[in-house]
Amino acid sequence: MKRLMLALLMTAVPALGHAFDTRASSAWVYDMTTHTVLLDKNAHVPEHPASMSKLMTLNMLFEALHEGRVTMDTTFPVSEKAWRMGGSKMFVKPDDRPTVEELIHGIIVNSGNDACVVVAEGLGGTEEHFAEMMNERAAQLGLNDSHFANSSGWPHPDHLMSMHDLGVLAVRLITEFPELYQNFAVRSFDYKNRVPANSQNRNPLLDIRAGDWQADGLKTGHTEQSGYGLVGSAESRTDGRRIVFVLNGLQSNADRATEAEAIANFAFRQFAQKSVIQPGQRVGAADVWMGEATQVGLVAPQEVKLLVPVQSQDQITAEIVYTGPVQAPVAKGQELAQMHIRVPGMNDQTIALVAETDVPAGGFGTRLMTAARVLADRFLAADTAGGQSAS
Repeated sequence: MKRLMLALLMTAVPALGHAFDTRASSAWVYDMTTHTVLLDKNAHVPEHPASMSKLMTLNMLFEALHEGRVTMDTTFPVSEKAWRMGGSKMFVKPDDRPTVEELIHGIIVNSGNDACVVVAEGLGGTEEHFAEMMNERAAQLGLNDSHFANSSGWPHPDHLMSMHDLGVLAVRLITEFPELYQNFAVRSFDYKNRVPANSQNRNPLLDIRAGDWQADGLKTGHTEQSGYGLVGSAESRTDGRRIVFVLNGLQSNADRATEAEAIANFAFRQFAQKSVIQPGQRVGAADVWMGEATQVGLVAPQEVKLLVPVQSQDQITAEIVYTGPVQAPVAKGQELAQMHIRVPGMNDQTIALVAETDVPAGGFGTRLMTAARVLADRFLAADTAGGQSAS
């Protein structure tokens, strides 16, 4: 196993420090652009998610839309159970036939528990069966810290999600359903002029003008058991980076608002996205056995971008590891090695390195020279060993 050490130097900027101690009892912050976890506080602990778990109901509905099982104009009936739901409501009535589009707004903007039951019964027949469907789909999506007892997040001892699972679900909604994700930025919805006091989107970040970033989703939650929580997402106006963050266990709506804004500022201002290797840039070389050349350059097949704490930009190191010497012939683009990149305070990153050029197998002369070199090395080793034993 061959190992090559090198430093990846970048221009440093003033240090700001990247530790963040959130007041939330649990949190998960993720940079979608570089696939980097920026904060993990009790993120894999299942807990009461309140209305944040409505994201799973929306995922089920978005999947039905994508698969053509329903359209935005499809209407669902309203059962007495849906009509009698307490808590946050869209205020549907038994003689209504709300459309899928109206129900999406009712769930996102009004956080309607009644709207969730309408969707659950419309897709699953009963809410109980829909909860089973949610659990089956959650297992398929790898949401291993989640279990659903209902469609709305109504308090139930067995209705649990981790902040990590909520974040992963948010990433899915953003990446898999971009045209539907836009609904999370809708500011107000008043179904049939029935909910003027409950018609505004409760996401406290939608109205913030931070200058360098803008929030556009996703969902708040609150019960006495869970405290105040938020699944949020925001995008940088400067470099297009997108973050997803989940907070729970805060003491008030005001705490949720201030902590969410602080998290976004932390994610965008304490970290910088940097290009450390360009496509085709030679970063090392591997020894070649029985080839027309004795070495071949190692290059990255695509640009390598890292998210780094601003105070660590001059401390990035890397190690190239490969099994060598590499047997000729070698084809350009052939994967030969791995580079392990280390950034202080962050998880290590591993990228593949490929051959810079072709290296054909050597001819008769190359084989003869290689054989002679091997014999010479063996005689030298034997002579050295003999000399050591004689002494």
